[in-house]
Amino acid sequence: MKLEDFGYNDNIDKLKIEHNLEGFEIGRIISEHKERYVVKTEKGEFDAEITGNLRYTANTREDFPAVGDWVALVIYDSYSSIIHKVLPRNSIISRKAVGQFGDLQIIATNIDYAFIMQAVDRDFSINRIERYLTICNTSNVQPIIILNKIDLISEVLLNELIATLKKRINNVPIFAISNASKQGYETLKEVILKGKTYCLLGSSGVGKSTLVNTLANKQFMITKNVSHFSKKGQHTTTHRELIILDNGGILIDNPGMREVGITDTSYGLEKTFEIIFEHSKHCKFKDCTHTIEIDCAVIKAIENGEIDALSYQNYLKMEKEKEYFEATVAEKRKKEKDFGKMVKHFKKLKKSRKY
Repeated sequence: MKLEDFGYNDNIDKLKIEHNLEGFEIGRIISEHKERYVVKTEKGEFDAEITGNLRYTANTREDFPAVGDWVALVIYDSYSSIIHKVLPRNSIISRKAVGQFGDLQIIATNIDYAFIMQAVDRDFSINRIERYLTICNTSNVQPIIILNKIDLISEVLLNELIATLKKRINNVPIFAISNASKQGYETLKEVILKGKTYCLLGSSGVGKSTLVNTLANKQFMITKNVSHFSKKGQHTTTHRELIILDNGGILIDNPGMREVGITDTSYGLEKTFEIIFEHSKHCKFKDCTHTIEIDCAVIKAIENGEIDALSYQNYLKMEKEKEYFEATVAEKRKKEKDFGKMVKHFKKLKKSRKY
């Protein structure tokens, strides 16, 4: 395959020239395994590591390569290569790292569209969809909602579910499919464009792996049924991987996410909950929290039925998470700065004692 099949275009070619990378091989990271990468180039696929300098100068996890990145590398033999630079990204989908203080986890980079996938037969949640929408809107990635397993519910119930979804979420395409019967697949394939990159988001057990296999027309991913004991999805995808689909689209599959932590996503929240922000312009106080203030236009709109009450509650929860994340990041940076000052002072003191 050519690099164009993996999304290479004139913009990436310009970045290569701007950053003086003509002497390097250019490739795209198609999978990652604990800071070891598989990179696709015009010469083939290569295992790769990053240079010591790239590792040393990295300040955060965002400075490391991720699936979807275009990188400049040197190929040493038929198996190994070294990544020297990550080309600037046009988008990054990320979430709050699970169990880590003030850190981000990159889901994928250089994404054009995101498939937000949910099954309609079990823990369907519009709140969770709004979370995925927020991280997509933060990165200016176009979201597409996929409702799977529609063969397990009646048409009447499906129509009611879609109507409820559209009441809370506007201007986002919704596709209803069945992995079992393949209903809705042909319509979904029409929005997948050659050379564009799609990221698959959703919990375990919603049918992501089966979707990938069907769209790629190959058995890329192992599939499992929902656990009969826990009634929850089982993790069949264990790492992120970039796959070329049967019609030329590019899809990045992801392990199932049960936690979708919100970060510093003010723009993302504003776009996801646009109706709330529009009403907030008419609040009496500029710093209105839309909870207890007098003459709050948002609360009035909820009482009048103009804003969905459940969506409002979800917004408040996510706004609180955003503020907490911003506070933890600030605290972490202060600790790192104080530690840096202490080390600098220690080195200065040690140097002065030599004389």
